[in-house]
Formats: sequence, structure tokens, C-alpha cells
Amino acid sequence: MTHRHPASMLPILPVLVLVMIAGTVPAAPPGHKAPRPKLDYRIELSTVIKGFDGKTCWVHTRPGAIPPDTPGNPGKTPIVLITLQKLMLTRSDVFFGLHDLRTDNLGRNWIGPTGHQSLRRRQATEQISVVPCDFWPLWHAATKTLLGTGKTFYYTTKDQRHLARAPSETAYSAYDPITRKWNPWKTLKLPDDPKFKNASAGCAQRYDLPNGDILLPIYYRRRDQTEHRVTVCRCRFDGKTLRFVEHGDELELPPAEKHGDGFSEPSITRFNGRFYMTLRTVKYGYVTTSRDGLHFGPLKKWTFDNGADLGSYNTQQHWVTHSDGLFLVYTRRGLNNDHVIRHRAPLVIAEVDPRRVTVKRQTERILVPERGTRLGNFGMTDVSPTETWITTVEWMQPVGVAKYGSDNSVFVAKLIWNRPNLASNVAGKTPDPGSLSVGN
Repeated sequence: MTHRHPASMLPILPVLVLVMIAGTVPAAPPGHKAPRPKLDYRIELSTVIKGFDGKTCWVHTRPGAIPPDTPGNPGKTPIVLITLQKLMLTRSDVFFGLHDLRTDNLGRNWIGPTGHQSLRRRQATEQISVVPCDFWPLWHAATKTLLGTGKTFYYTTKDQRHLARAPSETAYSAYDPITRKWNPWKTLKLPDDPKFKNASAGCAQRYDLPNGDILLPIYYRRRDQTEHRVTVCRCRFDGKTLRFVEHGDELELPPAEKHGDGFSEPSITRFNGRFYMTLRTVKYGYVTTSRDGLHFGPLKKWTFDNGADLGSYNTQQHWVTHSDGLFLVYTRRGLNNDHVIRHRAPLVIAEVDPRRVTVKRQTERILVPERGTRLGNFGMTDVSPTETWITTVEWMQPVGVAKYGSDNSVFVAKLIWNRPNLASNVAGKTPDPGSLSVGN
């Protein structure tokens, strides 16, 4: 018979004690859920195309997504398009017809840029041509259509110069994923009022309501004026025609703050039952909020949460909206970027405090690094509840910016969320993320 020394049992005792103690811990009550992790994301940056011919460059890259299991996309992954167009380098804002890039496999392969007869310039007269530009495609869930909106520019045909006191309209077109073609571009008919003779949704980020109505922010002025105002148009779209229904407040710079050409390039979103709109001016970015998306409270300059000026000026800002967080994408001064025109690079993102309506400075991250030239004309779209894509392109003006390494690259910065975005507009319907009521 073999006997063990009592000491040989000692190493086993702690284990036995732990097992006994563990057995006395009460089980978690049924239905108990561990706390969710804080909303976070990782950034995946890729280059779609690049290359610079020294005469023209690609500009105004903005994405739109067609969800799976919808007309024209029977597959299990979204179709993503990026619209873009060529710029004449020897002129300012002289654009040519719209093209698109398309991926059916989440960016592993791209087709294009593909030009479309339906999105080219047109001859308004023998001496005048007109082009759709500043375009932004977005999924319209109610009609299951990718609908793009933008503006028109008019040029003299002979020497490619801007037409003096030209009109401008809101241009729009819908995409057919089966034929891979865009409908011939049309313009939104607004009330017959002199103030709307130069009125457009160029570079504007819209918001689609759950009932299918579209809140489309525009900026406008009389043709004999220089100062723009901003309003939000409620529109309806039947899959073919975009129709104006009404417009909201007419927003203008306060008298003591008037400068430049007023407000332009507005973008609107909704978070926790409250609408937010950001607006561009020459000196600052501004923001305002609303209960209904038409009538807005006081305007304020964008600041960080410590009260300091955001430093974003003379360019656009746009929204990334997750059901659990609101984010602003922008460019600003103060990032070792004094050599970049209007400090329009790098492109950055930060979380917004939705109650104070300020930018949380400690959350700022670089989306696309600067390489000597501007990235300030950009767009974004929800690709799925777990991915949001932001696209931008290196604008190759003025001559010489290539010395810093820029080459007209088209970038996609993917935000990969750590939890699903229930506010995604490609999740099958346009949701209403929350019902927080906090006034205008």
C-alpha cells in the first residue's frame, strides 16, 4: 500500500479551494447582458486610382451605395459607386462631365472611371455650355434608387470662362445598376422667385426622412447679388422626378458677422431626434440645429469642446452619423499644414458633443494624410451597418503641389465600426435614430 506524505497534498489544496469558492459564486441572473463596449472604429485607407497628366485632374469624389437584395443588386454585398469629374487646371472651377467608379466586391476591384453621355456638358446656346457638378449620390430607400444631386455651372464655349451673372440650378440624376447608366440629368424646379435664380445643392449632404421625403439643403442668391443664404427644401422623389414641396427658414449671416459670399455648401443630418446642419463661410464653419429639419435655432461658429475655434474655414464640413455617435469630417488650420491652400489637408474626423454642439478635440483622428495639396472636397456614405466610407481626391492646383508627393490619388477611408450602425441609410429603410428632444 502506498502512502502519500501530507505535504504532497499542499499543491492541490489551492486549486480545490478555488473550485469550492467558484462553486459558491451565484450565477448571473437570466437575461443579464454584459455592458456594450464604447463606440469605436478603425480606419482602413486605400487608393482607388492615381495619376496626373499635368493638364487636368479628377475632383469631387463622392460615394453612394446600393444595398444587396435590391433591384439591380441581387447579390449579398453592396454595389458602391464614386462619382467624379475632370477639372481644367488653367481655370478656376471649370469642370467637365461626370464619370463614375464602381465596385461590386467592397473595393477589391474597381471599374472605371466611366464617362456617361447623360452626365456630360450641354450647349445651352451656341456660345454657352452648362455642366452638372459638385455631385453627391445617395441611396433613396423609399424608391430603392441611387439618386445624385449637385449643381450646374455655366461657361462661355469659346474660352471656357465662367458666365457673368450666370444662373445655377440643382442638378440631379438616378442610376440604373442593371444597365450601369445614369438617367439624363435634370434640374429641380423651384418657386419662380428672383432669389432662386442662382440656387443649388452643390456639395450638399441631404437627409431622407422615413416616409421618403428628402430634406435637401441649398444655397441661393439673386443673380445680381454676391451673398448666399441657405435653406432646406423638402422634396419628393418618385424614382424619376425630384419635386419641390416647401422650404424652411432662410438663414443668413448675422449683420455683425457678414463677410465673403455668405453661407454655402450646407450639409444636414439627424441624430437622436435632432437635426444638425453645418455651413461653410469664408472665415468660419457654422452649425445650427432643428427639431423638424426646416426651422432652425441660433447659428454658432464651430468650436472645440474647450471653446477654441475649430479652425475650419472656406471649405465644407460633412457628417458621419452612427446610431450611437455623431461625427464631423473636416479640414482645419493648425496641423502643420500652412503650405496647403486654405489648410484643406489632412482630412480629419472627430466626435461631436450632440448637446453642446462642439467638437471633442481629443477624439480627432486623421483620415487621409496631406501630401501638399487639398482634400477639402469629399463625401461619405454608409456601405453597410458596419462600414462607412469617406472618399476624397488630391486636387492638383496650384501648379507645383506635386513636389510634396501628391499625384491626384482618389482615396477611400473606410470606417469599420465595432458595433452596427442602426442609423445606416442602407440597412433596408431610413430609420429614426432616437427621439431626444432638446429644443432647436
